[in-house]
Amino acid sequence: MPKMMRAVQVSKPGGAFELVERELPEPASGQIRIQVEACGICHSDALVKFGAYPGLSLPRIPGHEIAGRVEKVGANVTEWKKGDRVGVGWHGGHCFVCNACRKGLFINCERQQITGISYDGGYAEYVMVPHEAAARIPEKLDAAEAAPLLCAGITTYSPLHHWGVGPGQKVGIVGLGGLGHMGVKIAAALGAHVVLFTTSPDKTADALRLGASEVVVSKDAAAMQKHAGSFDFILDTVSAVHDLNAYLELLKLDATLTQVGAPPQPVPLSVFGLIFKRRRLAGSAIGGIRETQEMLDFCAEHGLTADVEVIRIQEINAAFERLKKGDVKYRFVIDMASLR
Repeated sequence: MPKMMRAVQVSKPGGAFELVERELPEPASGQIRIQVEACGICHSDALVKFGAYPGLSLPRIPGHEIAGRVEKVGANVTEWKKGDRVGVGWHGGHCFVCNACRKGLFINCERQQITGISYDGGYAEYVMVPHEAAARIPEKLDAAEAAPLLCAGITTYSPLHHWGVGPGQKVGIVGLGGLGHMGVKIAAALGAHVVLFTTSPDKTADALRLGASEVVVSKDAAAMQKHAGSFDFILDTVSAVHDLNAYLELLKLDATLTQVGAPPQPVPLSVFGLIFKRRRLAGSAIGGIRETQEMLDFCAEHGLTADVEVIRIQEINAAFERLKKGDVKYRFVIDMASLR
């Protein structure tokens, strides 16, 4: 009889998550099998739940914020061994041969695989991934608190690192959610003076606790005006449609506003806000594996983890209903021991 594993899958667009048993797959050449300890729930997992991601086939096991240990390795895998502590994020593997891969830009691979979309993800006892998709989780990081670092952590670390955020700089973080709370923590640990922008005054205390030096309610025009032309860098984590022009006006000469939140509709943009101070509006996705490893080591060194609410797998449908309402601080994480 084949060995079996338990998992939660989506079988049809918009359907409820279903607890199923699957045959435990054997790792092929170049693959590793990970016993999942914890898996974060990302807003983008809703793309799987509703069958909305291009090319997605159902049924599918979602999950791309994975923390666990290597349980078995396939042939031709030399960098991992059984028992190694690893994490897997959105970037689920690359081809090594396309133009981007030849430059080492694996996150831009033309044939990139996405964990939990291109293949089954981490809402399971075990997950099978290409060996190049894994990063090493330092032992000092708790599994549940580390899992969201594989998405929210690297998505905010990557642009902060790329644009050279550091001591002496004034940095804005727009939005205090799953991404924003990690942006505040990481920017503060990099030594920046961090200002959190929010539409909710009741988030002030939490923002200060997380490392912000100031909080600005973005609906207060006078409060926004006080900061005009003073920021070295702003990271915008908000996925709802909002006024980017208001934040562009806060940038210094040659400064950058980077979007990691992805509003579903086009947003109006006044190019004059860019032209006269040579400002930049940029975008950033998740980082590659080398940068992810750097982020994990940085977080371990500085004692940074995600603020999480740990749930049992049996609570997942209720968790998604709460997620739609923004009722979580700041990431749900599934304890996979609840599957066993």
